[in-house]
Amino acid sequence: MTMELAQVAPDFTLPASNGENVTLCDFKGKNVVLYFYPKDMTPGCTTEACDFRDDYEAFQSLDTIVIGVSPDPITQHQKFIAKHNLNFILLADENHEVAETYGVWKLKKNYGKEYMGIERTTFVIDQEGKIAKVFPKVKVKGHVQEVLAFIKDNLQ
Repeated sequence: MTMELAQVAPDFTLPASNGENVTLCDFKGKNVVLYFYPKDMTPGCTTEACDFRDDYEAFQSLDTIVIGVSPDPITQHQKFIAKHNLNFILLADENHEVAETYGVWKLKKNYGKEYMGIERTTFVIDQEGKIAKVFPKVKVKGHVQEVLAFIKDNLQ
């Protein structure tokens, strides 16, 4: 499935690192940065999470929530958060159902080996719950600044 701009973001409920279940539609009235990443504790995912952490106050000032999603279990998310002092929630999509719904569960290749996994992708969802921007195949360096600039320029 491919997400289209202005389409209502598919709703879901997933377990969160804070011990609660999080439902996307609960954030209606706020902007949401929903970013999908492959795996906790890996170099690129750690850099991306720390970049979101470092700019979290800027996102908050723009009435924006940051949520990370990966197939890792809650216990792994909690270790990742503790190790890197992350200040936003991570959701466990262990069966990759939400990743599939959002079209980011893809065939990947690494060192000649093929496997299914998350293609690093960020969705910006506006206050009405519609997809305002999709950043596919994210390159980590500079990405968080790009997302922040989009929100400043388009959703205020």
